[in-house]
Amino acid sequence: MAYSEELEFRIQKILDQKNIQFEAKKMMGGICYIVDGKMLAGIVKDKLMARIDPEIYEESISKKGCSEMDFTGRPMKGYVFVEEEGIEYDHELSYWLQLCLDYNPKSKATKKKTK
Repeated sequence: MAYSEELEFRIQKILDQKNIQFEAKKMMGGICYIVDGKMLAGIVKDKLMARIDPEIYEESISKKGCSEMDFTGRPMKGYVFVEEEGIEYDHELSYWLQLCLDYNPKSKATKKKTK
């Protein structure tokens, strides 16, 4: 198992309950959730990777279980990891997903590589 299937189930359940149309793509050994052509969130091992508004980034990393996303070796502003302790309960996971959903309309889509 490259990523938490339990977390996958919980995320999909919450997005379904909110009637959010999403695409789940397996990538980088994890899974990524895409809404309106833009990355919303993902799972890396047993951590939630959340794309949030950079305006609330500093405030967010002080919350329980949240840390900088340093997937490439340096922090990426607007992206955070949330460990199991910060998403143990569905209302906590829903909170983080809602932050992602709130930012999604303002975020930019990843540019597609041309061949």
